[in-house]
Amino acid sequence: MKKLLLLALLAVFFSSCGSSNRVTKTNVNKSEKIINKSISGKLDNIVDYAKTFEGTRYKYGGTTKKGMDCSGLVFTAFGKENIAMPRISRDMAKKGRKINLSQAAEGDLVFFQTNKSRRVINHVGLVVESNRGEVFFIHSTTSKGVIISSLEERYWKSAFVEARRVI
Repeated sequence: MKKLLLLALLAVFFSSCGSSNRVTKTNVNKSEKIINKSISGKLDNIVDYAKTFEGTRYKYGGTTKKGMDCSGLVFTAFGKENIAMPRISRDMAKKGRKINLSQAAEGDLVFFQTNKSRRVINHVGLVVESNRGEVFFIHSTTSKGVIISSLEERYWKSAFVEARRVI
């Protein structure tokens, strides 16, 4: 009788070990999905908030509806989700990881050198859409304020330096 009871306990122990691995793997997959959904939600919020500034006039150093510069737009949009970013575009270009432009997705940053006499990054945009290889980004320009542009436009294509993923 004792041997039978011992065998039953061993059988329960070994069978429970086998099912534990499946549960753990399932929980890991669920955790990854929750994290990815959370990141996706943050990126959507960042982009949506940045779009609320569309049409805002350009103001050097600006971070409000009264006036906005390019890095102010990115700084403010990420700040809405409690993600700390540097205030200057060339410092933003040191955050996250560099990605190929073909990998650019909503929420990534694109950096430019618009002053050809100075070889430094001086402009940043936030990717709002990537559709069949064409990248659209929101940014603030001195002439038109906060607008959405395409990287297919000759000016932006020639000034493009790199794309980075912060989140």
